[in-house]
Amino acid sequence: MFRGRSNGDQIDRMSYVYTTSLFIVLAFVVGFAQFFKDPIQCWAPAEFTDSMVSYTKNYCWVQKTFYVPMFDQIPGNISESQDAQISYYQWVPLILLFMAILFQLPNFVWRILNGRSGTDLDNAVQFAEESQLGSIEDQEKSIQSLAYFIDEWLIANNKKTGIAKQIASKYLVVLYLFVKILYVLNAIGQLVFLSAFLSTYFNFYGFEFLENFSSNKPWRESSRFPRVILCDFQLRQFHNVQIFTVQCVLPINHFNEKIFIGIWFWLFFIAILAIFNFFKWFKLIMLTFNKTQFCKQYLQLNNALHTSYDKKRCAQFAESYMSEDGVFVLRVMAINSMDLIVTGLVKKLWKLYTNKQSTTKKDENFEFNMFRPVGNSDDDIKKHQNNEHL
Repeated sequence: MFRGRSNGDQIDRMSYVYTTSLFIVLAFVVGFAQFFKDPIQCWAPAEFTDSMVSYTKNYCWVQKTFYVPMFDQIPGNISESQDAQISYYQWVPLILLFMAILFQLPNFVWRILNGRSGTDLDNAVQFAEESQLGSIEDQEKSIQSLAYFIDEWLIANNKKTGIAKQIASKYLVVLYLFVKILYVLNAIGQLVFLSAFLSTYFNFYGFEFLENFSSNKPWRESSRFPRVILCDFQLRQFHNVQIFTVQCVLPINHFNEKIFIGIWFWLFFIAILAIFNFFKWFKLIMLTFNKTQFCKQYLQLNNALHTSYDKKRCAQFAESYMSEDGVFVLRVMAINSMDLIVTGLVKKLWKLYTNKQSTTKKDENFEFNMFRPVGNSDDDIKKHQNNEHL
């Protein structure tokens, strides 16, 4: 479960497996602290009874509180305190779960849409991965079955014409690059989302922390995660309404602050990895040289390239036969299984390709001979042509 499906690379799994698991664990930890501990303590007036103190705590927890630095003047009325209101701390567990779901969305798009390529990529890559655990004979049978499966898929794509053929040969690579962009946008977008959720400039939170850490400044209370807050509430009596302002402490915010510092650095790290990974795959997929070089690498391991003609056929093998999607499938298999499996698979596909090429040439020679003038030599052909001329 923690390893993820074998349909992508390790950077993908860092987003939809490890990050999702991390946020779910944090959500349950914060939720446990909120629902089974005392998340807030308020200093109520001396005349308050125990029931009134309990009411004050519950009211200030569910309603909006506000933060004013200790030596600043407290707003004179409730409307003036709205600009300093904070209310995110009740929703931290749900927000963390929502962020975990967002990290699953790119992988969900990939798993739903990659099956429309005409091949079952998930099971094909998993089959290649599991075949490495068997004996030599079992590996040989598995590689041969997988080669026939990929060969039929490639033949079906090559039989298409026009735009349909272009789409079929590049569907997986275009979709995968699109999903890579989603991973980048997700990581950056979550930093923007947290900034809006916390109503602060959370985008620069990590840089401020590093600046304070490098200058050896003490860890002071942050306005983003205040531990001491104020709460206004009204008590309705028969003839008037009394307004109270109490001071409360949020121990949970001390924990939230550490969590969100870690989340900021993790999101920043994931965003950098996602950007780098996108350009890496863009280079591998879009450059024709990389596609031919990939096939050539494994064919050389099989000692299948002996002459310049073989090298020329290798380029045709990568371009015309395997195409972009075929090479991409091999790359994904190489990432998730041993090179031995991919080497054997390329060997089988190369054999199928060369056999088809040889059969095609024999058929062409046979058709040419069917219409060739009967004779035992070129001189007989020339004599036959001269007689026709006379």
